[in-house]
Amino acid sequence: MERAPSVLIIMADQMRWLDMGCAGGRAKTPELDRLGQEGILATHCYANTPVCGPSRASFFTGTHSMRHRIVINDLPLAADDVTIGEVARDAGYETAYVGKWHLDGVPRSKFTPPGPRRHGFEYWAVHNCTHQYFHPRYYRDEPTMIEVEGYEPHVQTDLMLEFLNGLDDRRPFLGVLSWGPPHDPYDQVPREFQDLYDINSLDPLPNVDVDDVRKNPLVRRLTVAQMTRDYYAAYSALDAEVGRLVRHLDELGRSRDTIVCFVSDHGDMLGAHGYLFKQQPYEESVRIPLILRWPDGLPEGSTDDQLIGVVDLAPTLLGLAGLPVPTEFQGSDLSRSLGRGDPGADALLLASVVSFSQSFMQGVPEWRGVRTARHTYVETVGRTPWLLFDNENDPWQMNNLVSEEADQATRAQLGDALSRLLQETGDPFEPQEVMVDQLGWREAWDSLQTKGYD
Repeated sequence: MERAPSVLIIMADQMRWLDMGCAGGRAKTPELDRLGQEGILATHCYANTPVCGPSRASFFTGTHSMRHRIVINDLPLAADDVTIGEVARDAGYETAYVGKWHLDGVPRSKFTPPGPRRHGFEYWAVHNCTHQYFHPRYYRDEPTMIEVEGYEPHVQTDLMLEFLNGLDDRRPFLGVLSWGPPHDPYDQVPREFQDLYDINSLDPLPNVDVDDVRKNPLVRRLTVAQMTRDYYAAYSALDAEVGRLVRHLDELGRSRDTIVCFVSDHGDMLGAHGYLFKQQPYEESVRIPLILRWPDGLPEGSTDDQLIGVVDLAPTLLGLAGLPVPTEFQGSDLSRSLGRGDPGADALLLASVVSFSQSFMQGVPEWRGVRTARHTYVETVGRTPWLLFDNENDPWQMNNLVSEEADQATRAQLGDALSRLLQETGDPFEPQEVMVDQLGWREAWDSLQTKGYD
C-alpha cells in the first residue's frame, strides 16, 4: 500500500523574510535558496500575531488569538485545543517535536509530561523556552533535564535525525523541529558563521537610523552592525542544519513523499524605524519566510505571491497530506492554490492584542491591522488610525499616509476590511486590560507583570 505524505516542519524563531538570499537579502543561505528552487517560495507569508507564544499557538491550532486565547507569552495552550499534532497522530502518523515549545506556561523550564499537553507529539525532546544557545538542554519522557554540550540547533537537528532514523518505513510522519535562533541574544552563534560576514560592509538598511536605535531603551551592548552581523550568522548556521536534514531525507529515501515546510514564528525589527525585536506591524516584524517543498505533489521552482497567514499553515499542510482539517480551524486550506497563481485572500488580519514586555518598553500600544497585496493599515484602541503604507511604492515603509487627504478613500476601504476581519474572528478590539479580563487571564497577567518575558 502506498504511504501517505509525511510532513517535516522546520521553524526558526524571530527570522524575517527579507534577509534570506532567495528573498534578495544579504544573509548567506545556500541550502534555503536551493530548497526554494526545488519547491515553492512564498513571498507574502505573515505572522498574524507577531510574537512567540501567540504566533506558535496560531500555527499549531490554525486559529486566531481570540480563539486560542494565547495573547501574551508564557500562557499555556489549553490541553483540549485541537492541533495539527493530534490530527496526524490520530491518522496513524508517527509524530515528533524537538526544540522550543513555549506553549506550556511558566516556569519556562517546566517539564511537559506525556499526555494531552503535548498535543499529539509522541517523540519528545523539548525545552519549553530558553535562549541559551551554547547550553542545550531538554526533556524527554521523565522530569529530569538532559544537558549536553554544543550549539543548540545542531544538537536539536541530531535529535530530529534520531527520530527519522527510527521511523517505521510503512508509516508517514509529522516532525516539528523548532530552533531558537536567530532570536536574540544574537552573538550566541558559532564563530565560523560570524566569520562569513564583514561587519564593516554591512551598511544600515534604508529604514534603519543608527542614531535612533541608540536611543532605544532595549539597546544592549551590541551596535547595529554587530547585531546585523550576528543575526545573519545565525541564518547561515541554521541554513547548514537545513542542508543536513534534507540530505538525510534523501539518504532515507523519504524525500519525494515528504512535505518540507520551512517557516518562522515572526520577524525582527533589528533597528528598522528605531525599533528592536517584534510585536510591531511593520514588515520586518510580520513578514516571515515560507518555503514548501514536496517533489511528489508541489510544482518545482515556483513562487507564490498570495497572502498567507500563520493561521493558514496547519490547514494547508493537512490539506496537502490529505488529512482532515478540524472544524475548529479558522485558517484557510490553500493546498489547491499553492504555486498556481491564485490571488488568494484580499486581506490578512494582523494583531497585537496586548502590549507587553518589549513592545510596551518601546512605547508601542496594542493594535490591529490588515495587510493587503499593496497596503498595510493599522489602528490603535478606539479604532484610531495609526499607520498606512503603500508597500508597492514605499517598500521600506518610510512614508506614513494615514493623515494624507489624498489617501482617505483607501484608508476608509482598509478600515472596512479590518472591521470585517475583527467581526469574523470575534475580536471586540477593546483596551488590553478589558481583553485580559474577557479572555480569563487576569490572575496570570498580574502574575506575569512581576516576571520577565521574551
